[in-house]
Amino acid sequence: QVQLAESGGGLVQTGGSLRLSCAASGRTNSASSYSLGWFRQAPGREREFVAAIVWGDGGEFTRYRGSVKGRFTISRDVAKDTAYLQANSLKPEGTAVYYCAAGSSLFEFDVWGQGTQVTVSS
Repeated sequence: QVQLAESGGGLVQTGGSLRLSCAASGRTNSASSYSLGWFRQAPGREREFVAAIVWGDGGEFTRYRGSVKGRFTISRDVAKDTAYLQANSLKPEGTAVYYCAAGSSLFEFDVWGQGTQVTVSS
């Protein structure tokens, strides 16, 4: 069973940057495609999609929430089975618990990490 471990959260000022990591373990190589994604949940709000990356026989593709395009970049390290979210130009509305998720496409995720807190001060 796949397990995910997030790291890299913290406190940053508006306009600052953070790099979040999501290390996956326990994954087999039997799937034709594999994805890792980032979601976030702010206090009192529903969890929302941030970014995702999928790779497999058809290549590698990414998807972003509109409000983070141009500021956030998702990438992966194949050897480490780790996904990264480089978050630049952070805004106070980016304050949330950021969760990593694993799945089989850019839209379907069925394994979740514990989350890492990101706080953006104004």
